[in-house]
Amino acid sequence: MEESITYCWNDIGVSGDSSCAELKTVIHCRNCSVYRGAGRTLLQRNSPEGYVEEWTDILAQDWQEAAAKAEEEGSTLVKKETVNDEIVALVIFRVFQEWLALPAWVVKEITHIHPVHTLPHRGNHVFAGIVNIRGEILMCILLRNLLALPLGDLDEKDKNLKDLSSIVPVIYERMIVIEIQSNRWVFPVDEILGVYRFSSQQLQDTPVVISKTPDTYTKRIISLRTKKH
Repeated sequence: MEESITYCWNDIGVSGDSSCAELKTVIHCRNCSVYRGAGRTLLQRNSPEGYVEEWTDILAQDWQEAAAKAEEEGSTLVKKETVNDEIVALVIFRVFQEWLALPAWVVKEITHIHPVHTLPHRGNHVFAGIVNIRGEILMCILLRNLLALPLGDLDEKDKNLKDLSSIVPVIYERMIVIEIQSNRWVFPVDEILGVYRFSSQQLQDTPVVISKTPDTYTKRIISLRTKKH
């Protein structure tokens, strides 16, 4: 049985008469736990009966038609994928000059930069302090130090960002909240590229010089827009 959703934001929220008492605290419905819970319910709800089978037939038919057309034209560019090919969703972001990616399922939230409060005698080059994210106190780490990322040429970085100004007018720094084995952490990044889906065949093995390095965190490499992640 699916959980019912209360669309209170349309009645007493910002899309209604704004009479909700919680607005004095959260300012906007999108900051409310009820609104976020409704979003999770929508994303996690069960698909309607026959929905998966219907789309399986549609996609299979489209593939068969494309394969038949390619065969008629003598094209060698179309390669049949295995049925068990897994689709992976990745969040791609930038720290300094390096483009990195994490599985989307570990990312719980992407938010604006929050103040980091240091703890006496508890900080080091990786642990920066604690951050208040929507009332939850999380430990903040510096991914750039954990991965020992080089700072790079700041002048060249500024030039690259200026070249992108016609496409991306403003590049915002963000914080990413992740959860692994019931433990939540937050870390700052210089840019969020977005969420992208890849087939498992697109994930390349890491070079030996990286995979054999002690304490390496790189598991796979992907190519996107001529960038390696």
